[in-house]
Amino acid sequence: MKDIIAFWGYPRIDLIESTKKAYPKAVWVDLDINYNYPDLKFIPDNYCVIIKNIYNNALYLKDRIIKILAPTGKDKCDSAYFISHILSDMGFLVEKSVFEDKCPDIANLKLPISKSNLPLKNKIELITKNIYERKDYSYLEEVKPSFGFWGVPPNDLDILDIFPDNTWVYGWSRAVEAQYPGDWEIETYTDDIPTVFFTQSFCSKTTVAKYLANKTGGLLIDIDNIPTNSAKAKIEAFIKLR
Repeated sequence: MKDIIAFWGYPRIDLIESTKKAYPKAVWVDLDINYNYPDLKFIPDNYCVIIKNIYNNALYLKDRIIKILAPTGKDKCDSAYFISHILSDMGFLVEKSVFEDKCPDIANLKLPISKSNLPLKNKIELITKNIYERKDYSYLEEVKPSFGFWGVPPNDLDILDIFPDNTWVYGWSRAVEAQYPGDWEIETYTDDIPTVFFTQSFCSKTTVAKYLANKTGGLLIDIDNIPTNSAKAKIEAFIKLR
């Protein structure tokens, strides 16, 4: 029985709401996340692991997926545009969207999750879940940050356990909480605090991450799939030495 609305990135809000009304009992599944389903080896080895997740998850869940909500613009990436057409060609119902709206008032953004004292892993999980749950987290208390985490949700979220709870979220993840996932100004904004700039290997955002790390004196971390001990040690040293 088909019971899943699958998505990746941040589909347009109006598309999310209309889909929820059309399928009120559907289960929502974020295809970006690593659920450890079998690797079907369709995607080249030297490719973004998040795109591999999308393909493997979709194929594993194919008999249950009603349709896929597929952001394909700068709010996601070119690879998502390609895979949306491939999955459509394979028989999936794929509804593409582009969410590149500019935030009209960046100075007054409300970012209760990104600036809270929750563990960093919990922050990232809440931000991604709130894409479709749409809950109010304004009750969370804002804390003074000691560190920053810039980037997309890692394939292996456990690496976030290294960071102290008063780590603020930046990059695409912050832009998603702000509900403007394609806004360049939000994605590239950082405060004057030690920040780790994280990207998945083979992601085009690595160019931006490296530029910002050099500009701000931050640490660039580029991970393919599972974090190596070396990558963890670099983050731990960066945090302890600051």
